[in-house]
Amino acid sequence: MRVTFTVNGRVHEADDVWEGESLLYVLRERLGLPGSKNACEQGECGSCTVRLDDVPVCACLVAAGQAEGREVVTVEGLAERSGVPGGRLSPVQQAFVDAGAVQCGFCTPGLLVATDELLERHPDPSDADIREALSGNLCRCTGYEKILDAVRLAAARGGETDRGGEAARP
Repeated sequence: MRVTFTVNGRVHEADDVWEGESLLYVLRERLGLPGSKNACEQGECGSCTVRLDDVPVCACLVAAGQAEGREVVTVEGLAERSGVPGGRLSPVQQAFVDAGAVQCGFCTPGLLVATDELLERHPDPSDADIREALSGNLCRCTGYEKILDAVRLAAARGGETDRGGEAARP
């Protein structure tokens, strides 16, 4: 079957998609968007989190056909979605770098997508809000404190960018 959907603001078609093929596979292998990671393939780790019609989902659990006619945002689309020009980092991505919340990086794409959605929905989240929003994302390296710091930093910056496209600093 052919699946037509919008990914990071651009319409894409994937041909010869079989019924059991995951959205994650189509994104990574057919569309060349390797940011969403393939780890557990069971929806337990969150490394493949994308936004499907603005809702965070584990792309490994979504059949590609379910994306027909829908909008997908991957980690690669966060900067453009935030209005940051020229391939620079989105405010959330920059906050993760600045807070040292990136170690091996395997969990980072899913955490970034989940954080982006949280801050869009709740610009000034409490620690409990942050923990709830990121509860489906597992990290083996950071111990989570730096991740929480990064989300707090992104929230404090308000997601705004300066004219140069870089995340505003407090």
